[in-house]
Amino acid sequence: MLEIAKADIVSRLRFDNPWWAGGAEETVAFQHTPRRKYFAPFHAAVSDTSLRRALVLMGPRRVGKTVLVYHSIRALLDSTVPSQRILYVSLETPIYTGLSLEKMVGYFVELFGHDRNSELYIYFDEIQYLRDWEVHLKSLVDSFPTYRFVATGSAAAALRLKSNESGAGRFTDFILPPLTFAEYLQFIGRESLLVSVKKIEEAKFERYEYAALDVDELNFEFVRYLNFGGYPEAVFSEVIRSNPGQYIKSDIIDKVLLRDLPSLYGISDIQELNRLFTTLAYNTGNEVSLEGLSQSSGVAKNTIRRYLEYLEAAFLIRRVERIDNNAKRFKRAVCFKVYLTNPSMRAALFGQIEADSDAMGPLTETAIFSQWAHSAMTQLFYARWNGGEVDIVSLSGTQQTPVWAVEVKWTDRAAKVRSELDGCVEFVQRNPKMLEPVLVTTRTITASDVTYKGVAFEFRPASLYAYMLGANLLRRIEDGRTPVRRGAQPALKEPPESPQQSS
Repeated sequence: MLEIAKADIVSRLRFDNPWWAGGAEETVAFQHTPRRKYFAPFHAAVSDTSLRRALVLMGPRRVGKTVLVYHSIRALLDSTVPSQRILYVSLETPIYTGLSLEKMVGYFVELFGHDRNSELYIYFDEIQYLRDWEVHLKSLVDSFPTYRFVATGSAAAALRLKSNESGAGRFTDFILPPLTFAEYLQFIGRESLLVSVKKIEEAKFERYEYAALDVDELNFEFVRYLNFGGYPEAVFSEVIRSNPGQYIKSDIIDKVLLRDLPSLYGISDIQELNRLFTTLAYNTGNEVSLEGLSQSSGVAKNTIRRYLEYLEAAFLIRRVERIDNNAKRFKRAVCFKVYLTNPSMRAALFGQIEADSDAMGPLTETAIFSQWAHSAMTQLFYARWNGGEVDIVSLSGTQQTPVWAVEVKWTDRAAKVRSELDGCVEFVQRNPKMLEPVLVTTRTITASDVTYKGVAFEFRPASLYAYMLGANLLRRIEDGRTPVRRGAQPALKEPPESPQQSS
């Protein structure tokens, strides 16, 4: 059997790195597409050569990891880094199958006469498809301290597991979530047309006030965001928008369920895993239990528990823990809520929704939680007890006491029928140190300084609240309070996050 010749591999490397021949003037893939807010902190981490660490970029499929890498390469070329000091390798390319990272780096170094003290930038895309990648990457980091290694991957479960096991002190994680609603509006050019922003200085801090300029149009775009807006390609492609089900299901969901997780974790019953995910996706935003899932699926609870861990680590779902009306956590978490990390996945599986669809309530709640996924600072729970529920409760990190609460709705009913707020009233009365007002989302109504049974409330359209969360959290990223994990700079001192303001 003939082995792939070195000349053929080098030829492919040249093809994948056209800037070697064309220099800084060479067109780089995706260089004309808009940059996400995550680009600045990501590229800053890439450019920081003071740490002997590899940067591991992970996140769900099709949220723009490869695009972020190409934007970084474009920025390096624009900053006068010599083009022949940059290597990009996609490990999904068949010709690289079975080739070690050391061998590819060796070909690159040999090709241009680099030495072990050269300052090189080396990107490995979809690294999880190389067996024992974490061992080889750690070895490269140790052997070549002046080389900057960046790895990306969509099989987040495996990346995170092996990064923790083998990369301690050598890897820095960078999480890239799906698009926020704020990014979606920016990308389609409607942000300033639909939302007004006012900056207010307060002592050492600043905050922002938001208002919907056209709440009906903002809601229209919010529904479109729920259907396809979490994925950058879907936002820019009319073909994908016309059939998001085929694109999202086949290229994102199925590849994770049918290829990534089974191959990396040895899952034998793929259909069993698929059925569980389908059930969870349909019930996004609702409370489920291990017992109920086991009875409905016929799968043992321990197996379901393991599947849930895989699905969560693969950025497909997020579990939220339940507390009672005294804000106490349960010793045995038998019930919990499950949210899709990207609400667009539900539309892909079960069809697109409209503003009056029955699914709008839980999907609105799912979208709100997906905005909070861009922040690692807030512990979110839901409260449920006999006779009441509060959708989102934030507990302080130290004392584990309630800080603030949000009730998520896609109707204006609670703003008119105050008895709908009785559950929130009971929760606040049992937890009097909680910040007020309680925020209640609506479909169209905005109202402040509302008092009911001695408790202060504020009403705000759910679409505006989703935008506000994304805008504030992305502002943190622009200000340098980044999603980089391990080895990152400490966060700036700031006030506690609240549902009304997070800057």
